[in-house]
Amino acid sequence: MKNVAVIGSGSWGVALATHLAKLGNNVKVWSFSELERDMLNNERKSKFLPDLIIPQNIYCSNNFEEVLEGTDFIMHVTPSKFTRETVRKYKEYVKTQPIIICGKGFERETLSTLDTVIKEELPNTKIGVFSGPSHAEEVSIGVPTVMVIASKHKDVCEMIQDTFMSPELRVYTSEDVKGVELGGAFKNIIAFCAGVAAGIGLGDNSFAALITRGLKEIVDLGVALGGEYKTFYGLTGLGDLIVTCLSEHSRNRKAGKLIGQGKSLEETKKEVGMVIESIDNIEAAYELGKIHNVEMPIITAVYNVLYNNLDPKEAVYMLMTRDKKAE
Repeated sequence: MKNVAVIGSGSWGVALATHLAKLGNNVKVWSFSELERDMLNNERKSKFLPDLIIPQNIYCSNNFEEVLEGTDFIMHVTPSKFTRETVRKYKEYVKTQPIIICGKGFERETLSTLDTVIKEELPNTKIGVFSGPSHAEEVSIGVPTVMVIASKHKDVCEMIQDTFMSPELRVYTSEDVKGVELGGAFKNIIAFCAGVAAGIGLGDNSFAALITRGLKEIVDLGVALGGEYKTFYGLTGLGDLIVTCLSEHSRNRKAGKLIGQGKSLEETKKEVGMVIESIDNIEAAYELGKIHNVEMPIITAVYNVLYNNLDPKEAVYMLMTRDKKAE
């Protein structure tokens, strides 16, 4: 049994907290929202997972010191854009606990992965990344799921693996922190593209091509940024790409679909109602591709759809009529 802090009360934070609580761990969740805190503590409900009954061994607070005190490790589950700001608010209460990153994205201003952001704020803290093909809606109700914990520290990998493993959740270990992080961040972009494809009425042939060629762009840029080639063909690369591109649970796919149907970016954000990581990640990936001289026609096309008013159907035509080449 472990004492665990979960920083973030969104759907993924609550799903992870619920899984840990069902296994007998004591879980404290930090939320920025008093409304979400009271709903979790008093009604045992989450607005993001409305059918879920929150276990009694989960306690929610708006106070970082209260949540972090006496814990064995910290699951950091905020959107990437809020990572540095949030860590700065709680870092004075971190003692020896490892921080496990559960978000998927970049810091937009610096183009840094989240492990770099946290290392800059807490240079002496052990860091891990927990990722894989996993929707909160399914993990929260015990649908069999397989994840990866990546860390340079073997003891961190073993602790997370031992704590999370169950018949419902299998956990593998990895040392490739960058590869696991990058696969999770980049797959959101291709999932957004899959949504656009659905929104404009493309078919199965198109989805197969998009996922396959999108994976190539993920691998090329991911390796250029320090990830290991094989990682992108594993659970945190190809596996996460498949589940996010094909599932109606995916907010990134849903956002792309709304764009494909003609909604504006602001209308899309309002309708989805949660942070859409892919939108910020598209900008970051586009800039990183230019910096590292990596050719990424799909990511370039969706960047132009979002930020240069390129019509999605015109983007498809441009991709299909590029110069001939070998695969």
